[in-house]
Amino acid sequence: MAPETDHALLLKQIRRLVRALDVHSRRIDRQVGLTLPQLMVLAALGRLGEVTSRALAAEADLSPPTVVGILDKLEAKGLVQRYRSVRDRRIVHARVTPAGQAALARAPDPLGKRLGEGFRALPPLKRQQVVGALALVGQLAGEEEAADDLPESGPAPMI
Repeated sequence: MAPETDHALLLKQIRRLVRALDVHSRRIDRQVGLTLPQLMVLAALGRLGEVTSRALAAEADLSPPTVVGILDKLEAKGLVQRYRSVRDRRIVHARVTPAGQAALARAPDPLGKRLGEGFRALPPLKRQQVVGALALVGQLAGEEEAADDLPESGPAPMI
């Protein structure tokens, strides 16, 4: 296959996935009043327990400022509570409230019913291959984004 065709097929599949996630995100918003990223952060907080936003950002694979913005919205809805550490007042922890637990209990599968069931039905090796392929695509896309942040000329700064 010609490289242009490979690129077109990849772009088509990425677009198809983005569209499916967008449709499902709107469905979650109608059912539970949360966006998909909000549900992901709430679910990660539910799994981790009481944690800092930095730990939550690492778990949800989102930037710390994005997680803080999501926590602001979840807190305004009464789904999470934030509080300062008694040992170090600079550290802020978050935890899921009973209302947040209820929202998690009634939330649909974050992957969507069809994708979630289909993925779980795959043999373990095939699931690993799918996750690996998507991780590679994400890594390739991330490298491109990181390259956009580099200066126009000269070596990258050492940090």
